[in-house]
Amino acid sequence: MRRILPDLREVDGFFFDLDGTIMLGERLLPAAAETFSVLREEGKSILFLSNTTTRTRSDCQARLQAFGLEAHVNEVVTAAYAAAVYFTELHEPVVYPVGEPALIHELDELGIRRTEDPLRATHVLVGMDMHFDYGRLHQAMKAVRGGAALIAANPDPYCPVDGDVIPDTWAMVKAIEAASCAETQVVIGKPSDYYARKALEWSGLPAKRCLMVGDRLDTDILLGLGSGMRTALVLTGVTARSDLDMSPIRPDYVWNSLGDLLKALRPDF
Repeated sequence: MRRILPDLREVDGFFFDLDGTIMLGERLLPAAAETFSVLREEGKSILFLSNTTTRTRSDCQARLQAFGLEAHVNEVVTAAYAAAVYFTELHEPVVYPVGEPALIHELDELGIRRTEDPLRATHVLVGMDMHFDYGRLHQAMKAVRGGAALIAANPDPYCPVDGDVIPDTWAMVKAIEAASCAETQVVIGKPSDYYARKALEWSGLPAKRCLMVGDRLDTDILLGLGSGMRTALVLTGVTARSDLDMSPIRPDYVWNSLGDLLKALRPDF
């Protein structure tokens, strides 16, 4: 790991995870508002990168704005949106979706054809589904056994919620894999190469001029390291310093909170 504070003259694009980095549940984390205000004043490019499949980009924008942060919908990238974009790059896909309304919304917004008939599907797209049950598993299994490609919107096995954890996308993906005797063909969300490539494409910046800031080593930091970005781990979310000591994943910078970034931006703040 390098020094605690980067030379921000070398960074034009700032990519931020949401939960555990900017906010925690319904609470804005310390120094977040001031940090984003300064980044806007400095003319820095900002992207908000989330693995959520249960919120649309507009939902995430509204959540940020509710905290008093400036946010534009084209600055928000979710796993659900990235998955919908992925299907626009394929030839006439027909998607059987397993997920919440936000996932369906992003598919529909981009005109992706979807079906509830598993035997007509060319792809099964899986996100977090709080109503996932035996019937849904059976239908997804039929689609994959019938030749549909299994696509995971993200690789998250669980999601922290209000001091608890609940099953996330990957738990459902593994059930479908087991039932269909097939493997997932594509994973869309962080830390995939596809997600990193699209985020950089939408930022219009080279990776070496970007900094990925997040609280998870296995998604946020891996995404940045794998794509050539600088990386900063914040200790306000799921990763404790003791976890960092035991992990082979080494971020460039480790910050107690976004307050450390604020110090780099404005030493006299």
